[in-house]
Amino acid sequence: MKRKFNYLLILPLLALFASCSRDAFNEFYGRPDYLEDPIYQQLEARGNFKNLTTLIEKAGYKDILGKAGYWTMFAPNDAAFEQYFQDNGISDVSEVDDATASKIVKYALVYNKFREDQLSDYQSSRGWVENTGFRRRTAFYDGFVSKTINGLPKVIVGSNRNGVTYYIPGDNNNKYVTYFAEDYFTERGLTANDFNFFYPGAEYTGLNLFDGKVTEADIVAENGVIHEVDKVNLPKLNLDQYLEGNSNYSTFRSIMEDYLVKYVFDQSATTAYRNYTGKSDDVFVKVYDPTLAFAPNNENYLKAEDNDGQSEAYTMIVPENNALQEFIDTVLLKHFDNVAQLPIYVFQDFINAHMVQGVAWPSKFGDYNNYLKEDLRFNINTDITDKKVLSNGFFYGSSKVQHSDLFYSVYTSAYLDPKYSFATRIFNDGSGYRDMISNIHQKFTIFLPSDNVLRGLGFEYNSLRQEWVYVNPSNGTADGATAARNRLVRLLYNCIVYTPNGELDNIANSSGVIRTGDYDLPGEYIRYDNNRIQAAGNIEKGTYATIVGSDVQENGTAYYIDNVPQFSIDYPGLQGKVIERLATSNTEFNSFFQYLRNSSVYNSSTGKIEGIELGTSCTFVVPNNAAIARAVLDGELPASNNPGTAGERDVVADFIRYHIIVNATASNDGLVTGLRETLRKDEFGEKTYVNIASSGGSLSFKDGTPEATSGGNPAANFILASSNNLADRSLIHLVDNYLKFPKPQQ
Repeated sequence: MKRKFNYLLILPLLALFASCSRDAFNEFYGRPDYLEDPIYQQLEARGNFKNLTTLIEKAGYKDILGKAGYWTMFAPNDAAFEQYFQDNGISDVSEVDDATASKIVKYALVYNKFREDQLSDYQSSRGWVENTGFRRRTAFYDGFVSKTINGLPKVIVGSNRNGVTYYIPGDNNNKYVTYFAEDYFTERGLTANDFNFFYPGAEYTGLNLFDGKVTEADIVAENGVIHEVDKVNLPKLNLDQYLEGNSNYSTFRSIMEDYLVKYVFDQSATTAYRNYTGKSDDVFVKVYDPTLAFAPNNENYLKAEDNDGQSEAYTMIVPENNALQEFIDTVLLKHFDNVAQLPIYVFQDFINAHMVQGVAWPSKFGDYNNYLKEDLRFNINTDITDKKVLSNGFFYGSSKVQHSDLFYSVYTSAYLDPKYSFATRIFNDGSGYRDMISNIHQKFTIFLPSDNVLRGLGFEYNSLRQEWVYVNPSNGTADGATAARNRLVRLLYNCIVYTPNGELDNIANSSGVIRTGDYDLPGEYIRYDNNRIQAAGNIEKGTYATIVGSDVQENGTAYYIDNVPQFSIDYPGLQGKVIERLATSNTEFNSFFQYLRNSSVYNSSTGKIEGIELGTSCTFVVPNNAAIARAVLDGELPASNNPGTAGERDVVADFIRYHIIVNATASNDGLVTGLRETLRKDEFGEKTYVNIASSGGSLSFKDGTPEATSGGNPAANFILASSNNLADRSLIHLVDNYLKFPKPQQ
């Protein structure tokens, strides 16, 4: 028989148990008594934030700040609002509209909780980095803005990234606040002067939010922390917005707007806008050229890390209209009729010359470089006429233009002249030539062939395929794109000469040979003679490149030429063929050449010398006839220049190899000295060496290896009148003695 229960008796018992259980639950999980009130209640209770709490309600943030969350609020007190009302002609808080209330509240609100001792730290992906932070991201962002662009209404949103990936959906491009804290200043070596440079009438206290003071820090709340401030801040403009609203910089801004800005339709932004507003407009992202250091409308920093905007910001130095217009008229338009004709890279470089991908503090101004890696060439005390701390960086208005290398060097002579676009393209395409010849701290001479000259030599640039074309004008044979470029690169390197002492300033009335390139990457030698220049290829053909004009710049002279210093195209074996021609024209080379011609290292049909590969720089030390005769008498050479035995042929081959210095081209200019490797290897297959001495216009060669002494064989001195003969990446010298391979000491 089943037992029956009286449920009417059980129900009161269940209610009693539930009541006890709820009390225990609330005691365990309820809000602890020791917690401070949330931000809104704290502000309300303190009594000196009545205006702020009114605006918080008007902005719709009472519920948010009165409950959970994790915020830092830079809260302006009532005294701050009284000053704000007075400055803006407002009688009281009731006259502040909803939109302004929202701006004030959101811009005072920083994501995450930061006590005063944390404000100077940077939340990196690797952890907290002390004393490297001076900015924080706020809850305010501009969002979608309606503007008229080129006469058409558009809904615009700003870029939130730099470069090619210019917009990331979901990133609202929140603005930042900037504060000036003692720990950060100490770490960076900054002083109150860095603060007062921007705010000359304000007092630096060791913790300022913009030009206001933090009057009480670390008011702890359940959902964050409050720092009381004595000034109301509306959201700061970003660099893009400040330029738009200031007519003093309209010329600079027009360069960016006309040539470096596009408005690009974005579907994700359009969808978000339509969902939010219910309207049907398309949304366009204002996109800056990806080659710029940064997009001035991007409120984020580089986003290499999520919070890198805490520790860095942008800097832009912008010339006023008058200074920029003078620069345009006297520099940019020297060879152009109007700005619209300038190549796009000129605009890119000019703007980058005025951008710093970091925050340039006033007292450290000289420590920073612009995006072109140049020092900032402004006097911070006399040239800067306007300075602003903006939402995404520092703005400096200037009475002058950055004195950029690109606009005052020998590079400029091609760069700003449309007749030399081929040379400029090579200089700019990663060859490294641009960085070399645009450095105004080093002196260069360059020889500039025009586009027409290069076209006459068979060169063209296919802009559709973005590749070089070369067709030999003599026989119609064509190079592939890479070979065509390499040919032109080598030709133009023959046109660049490092001249620290103005060695070619008097080229119209002097002659000699000189090495092209610079110290780090030596080029080939060219010959100059009364306004004409030659390389090895010109000498083969009996041609010259004649100077037809010049342009003097701050780091040297650009000479305009009607041909190019051509390298030799008679390869392989070019150097051997040059020695053969020298032996024909100058009998002092003949004895050496006869041994060379009959040796095992020489191909008489091609002129190739065994062991000398394409592109090898060499120095040929050719003993004259008397020196060869002494070498025969001393037993260093067989009597016959065409020996019959293998042993004697080996002796001749080693003699010749020891008179060829590889991987170095030595002249009497003092650029190459010391022990240098020869083509000869010893009986163990080890390298052998010759010592080169060059100074005061003299040049000599002495036997020597690191392991052996040379005995008493005198040095071989070059004979100037018959030396410095050009060959493929080589010089050939006639000398008055032979080089004797040192015998190891017993």
